[in-house]
Amino acid sequence: MVAANFLVVAARMSLVTFLGIYFVRKAGIDLATVGVALLLENVLRGVLAPMFGALSDRVGRRALLIAAALVTAAVLPCFLLVRGPASLFAWSVAIGVAGAVNMPVANALLLDLAPSERRQGVLAINYTVMSVAYTLGVMPAGYVAEQGYGLLALMSTTGFLMVALLYALALRGALPLEQRAGGSFLVHTLSAMHDRAFLAFASLGFVFPLGMGLVVIVSPLFAAEIGLGEGYIGLVLGGNSIIVALLAVPVATRIEPLGPFRLLGVAAMIVAAAFACYGAIPSPAAALLVGTVVFSFAELVFSSAVPAAVAHLAPAGRRGAYQGSWALVGSFSMGSALVVSGVLRDAIGWHGAWLFYAGLILGAALLLFATRDWFSRVGQ
Repeated sequence: MVAANFLVVAARMSLVTFLGIYFVRKAGIDLATVGVALLLENVLRGVLAPMFGALSDRVGRRALLIAAALVTAAVLPCFLLVRGPASLFAWSVAIGVAGAVNMPVANALLLDLAPSERRQGVLAINYTVMSVAYTLGVMPAGYVAEQGYGLLALMSTTGFLMVALLYALALRGALPLEQRAGGSFLVHTLSAMHDRAFLAFASLGFVFPLGMGLVVIVSPLFAAEIGLGEGYIGLVLGGNSIIVALLAVPVATRIEPLGPFRLLGVAAMIVAAAFACYGAIPSPAAALLVGTVVFSFAELVFSSAVPAAVAHLAPAGRRGAYQGSWALVGSFSMGSALVVSGVLRDAIGWHGAWLFYAGLILGAALLLFATRDWFSRVGQ
């Protein structure tokens, strides 16, 4: 399971990190249009995620994961066919539907396999492996992109074909699955949306996937527009993952006894500080480097704490549905990052945009700190 997640991240992020640059600079599409298209992809992925998560609670996880890997292998490299807004939106719809399965279903399967008292530690191990995959995918991908994007497309397709093969061969036996909760499929799918605790958490916790979207999708375009090359951008973003890979498991082991909600407010404060560095440091290269390194220390906490928090809130038999609903929140938050950033850049410039994000996330951090005990009391 962890090996499959390694391949998914390496195959996807080696390409996705540089797609904003490709669509704006190579395909000649306006930044605002690219932002709306990527938002559409993320919203579609998020809207469909609760359905696929709930479906996996009923029919199992394996078949859905194999199908998703095969479809993604076919669709993802088709970005090379994009020539204008129409083809961009068509590609975004296709990749959004194809990508709707993996996040909720893979997370649910990983949590199925982990004892409840070790969830955060297992998630940290998984995230460590994914961070290594991100580093190995993104660091060379920046230099490959400077030579041509066709090679990136080939690498991505090969990776997802390997994922499908791994799921088919390595997960052949019976897999654990919680006893199915009662009620209709629709009620099951939308159960998290009627949960007051989940909605409260989503209204604050969205800042973490938003932050990931800003670092992974927006910061490369920000850096390119202020004169940095793809090679340096890939090196910095890959370096972020090295920090996470080295420290995620020791940090998660240390903080796991505190519960998943305890340090989320602190993590959000660190995210706010990272974006303040993007906005306040005058040197472009130093701003990207320092801000990304600071963000890494927040990622050490929220990467395992957030999915563990969602699992804590989920009633028995609805783990996939709740992970799917969180994927909806995460997809919308990540997808909106480029759209909102484009508007802010035109209105107040890049430096003003980063300082705006820092203030917004600082407010959420204070509320997460104030409500941490309440969240710990609700749920399972």
